[in-house]
Amino acid sequence: MAEIFSAVFLSSVLLCALVIRLLPSNIGSVTKPNFIIILADDIGWGDLDANSNPEVRKNNTPFLNLMAQQGLRFTDFHSPASTCSPSRAAILTGRYGLRNGVTHNFGVKSVAGLPLSEVTFPQLLQAAGYHTAMIGKWHLGHNGPYRPTNRGFDYYLGVPYSNDMGCTDTPGYDLPQCPPCDSRSLHANRLRRKREGCYSSVGLPLIENNSIVEQPLDLWTLTETYKTTALRIIDNAREKGQPYLLYIALAHMHVPLAPSPSPLSNSRHSIYATSLQEMDSLVGALKSAVQDSDTLLWFTGDNGPWEQKCQYAGSVGPFKGQWQIKRGGGSAKRTTWEGGHRVPTVAYWPGRIPQNITSSALLSGMDIFSTVLSLAGVAPPTDRRYDGIDATGVLLNGGQTGHEFLFHPNSGAAGQYGDLQTVRNRKHKAFYITGAAEACDGSRGSEQHHDPPLIFNLEADEVEDSPMDPGTAEYQEAADRMARGREELLWDIATDQSVSTADYSTEGSAAPCCDPTRPVCRCHAAGSSGLHNIDL
Repeated sequence: MAEIFSAVFLSSVLLCALVIRLLPSNIGSVTKPNFIIILADDIGWGDLDANSNPEVRKNNTPFLNLMAQQGLRFTDFHSPASTCSPSRAAILTGRYGLRNGVTHNFGVKSVAGLPLSEVTFPQLLQAAGYHTAMIGKWHLGHNGPYRPTNRGFDYYLGVPYSNDMGCTDTPGYDLPQCPPCDSRSLHANRLRRKREGCYSSVGLPLIENNSIVEQPLDLWTLTETYKTTALRIIDNAREKGQPYLLYIALAHMHVPLAPSPSPLSNSRHSIYATSLQEMDSLVGALKSAVQDSDTLLWFTGDNGPWEQKCQYAGSVGPFKGQWQIKRGGGSAKRTTWEGGHRVPTVAYWPGRIPQNITSSALLSGMDIFSTVLSLAGVAPPTDRRYDGIDATGVLLNGGQTGHEFLFHPNSGAAGQYGDLQTVRNRKHKAFYITGAAEACDGSRGSEQHHDPPLIFNLEADEVEDSPMDPGTAEYQEAADRMARGREELLWDIATDQSVSTADYSTEGSAAPCCDPTRPVCRCHAAGSSGLHNIDL
């Protein structure tokens, strides 16, 4: 009997072994989702049609509207800061600027960038087997170890900083209008360019991996270049069966605007509206490319509109910062008024995110870090503290719970860079310091310190016009609660052993330049039909 049992057992083992050998090698492995994160530049909350009153919608963002209808639209989502570099650093690290060290923008001549001690979520996904690619504006360091390809991206194509930080041969729409990269007028226009904020000495470069492929680049074909590259990355990853992260940091809606002619544009539309349509069309192409795959498509913004640019700036919607407007200056980009950091945000994931859902959860771009890693099954390092939260429950299950507190750092309008000058808790928002950026009319609001703080009830006063009466019980309760939250965060940062410090030093030789012997570092020869790859 024992012999029969042994024979049967041995046969069973051999059969199982044979079945295992015949099964495909990927059976039993966990399929990881793909991620496409789209970050618009200087976009207003009111630029998304779906955020507008249906009676006044202009149909500038039909594809984003469709994403919202077929997915999730956030109404209380915020950029981590209200200028470029600090916002992008916080998104990639899940940490406030007071932790990651990036409190204001890097420049053309910056020698460094996001501190090397910081860990980005692309680095963690890359280590977990993801193909990681980035297209667009980096603005976190363009030299040596600070480049995208050394911070977690297998591939990079884009502009190392904002698209107004260098001259082009055919400038886009800006205010004031900057002259082209013309060597004949370069010296004559140098003082004028400097006075008007135009970058004159270095052409705007297009970089692929670690090489300059064009300088100055062609603004008017940049969107098509980005779209073609993005679709190629998606197709290649699909063919290889490899999960991927694609981070697209668009030039839209930052000036100079350079919308390409398209069937969507016509003479009745403004330049800004036409640029919005172009951006939306790119998003639509990406949506079409991934709708049959296990891919999360997440669109948001890095900060609010640049009001100083007048007709070339976007809409803050109802979030006007009226208290500040009455006292002069702009209340969007570079400020902690709602228009500076409340950004249009939608997420689309067929079969995973329920359709036509709206979330009022208080969330931040920092939450992308924790949420993407959670969905990928990747744990972040435990040697540091994070400020973003895992919003998976909001994305997939319709949850409405976000941050208890959200802190908005100064980005240049008032106080010291990075100061946590504004605190949000539930419907209340406290200002310890107020200030304004330059407005379209040239006015500037002065910096003011508030003790006790100005507190607004955003549920009743979304335009931030009338502060609450400090003598009321509601005010005192909110003030005490937010003061405790602010003190706890500052103490937590002070005792964090992994706080970084960014190097903001500059050198003339740090500017990206493919040929220093030629005016504006021009690197494509006259009459050449191809691009020259010039290593940085």
